[in-house]
Amino acid sequence: MELGIVKRRGRPPKNPSIKNETKEALIRAGMEVLTEKCFTVASIDEILQKVGVPKGSYYYYFSSKAEFGRQLLDRYVAFFANKLRRNLNNTSVAPLARIGEFAADAARGMAKYDFKRGCLVGNMSQEMTTIPEHFADQLRAGYELWQSIVEQCLVEAQESGEIAAHADCRKLASVFWSGWEGAVMRARVEQRADPLYAFADFFVAGLPRA
Repeated sequence: MELGIVKRRGRPPKNPSIKNETKEALIRAGMEVLTEKCFTVASIDEILQKVGVPKGSYYYYFSSKAEFGRQLLDRYVAFFANKLRRNLNNTSVAPLARIGEFAADAARGMAKYDFKRGCLVGNMSQEMTTIPEHFADQLRAGYELWQSIVEQCLVEAQESGEIAAHADCRKLASVFWSGWEGAVMRARVEQRADPLYAFADFFVAGLPRA
């Protein structure tokens, strides 16, 4: 991947725009690596090689690997929340159809990288016994944010009569995320999008109707 960063020696440049560019490149490279690999085994050297900056520059921006991971999580959660909103807040499409649109969007994204990349939050959630404890709060907050976006979509489906008025949209949104993360893992194993579509279809079909 071409990140437009020229390898430099010594301390990070004084120009603020170049500093920001370097930090952003490190975060992008970190997201690439950590959507493919576990946090505990991911190599900082591998990330530095992608960007082309010395290790000293990395520690200028991030005091530790844990701090790097914290910032990556924040960025990834926000990135994926925007992806969700783009699909699930699209009022030109019926609420339940938006879930299928989201699944299709996710399938295209995984296929673009040959199903090697998954969900950074999902990946780190499987490492709870080996990563710093403070990550747990970030992971929970990330799921809650994403869940709230799905919940709002389901509320709109309820208001439009697509699902029953008695449906517990909050609980259903929680179930969605539990199943979706499993579908993403299965898609990586099978190297195809079928598990994503199958889960989205199953979820929508199982929603309580009026």
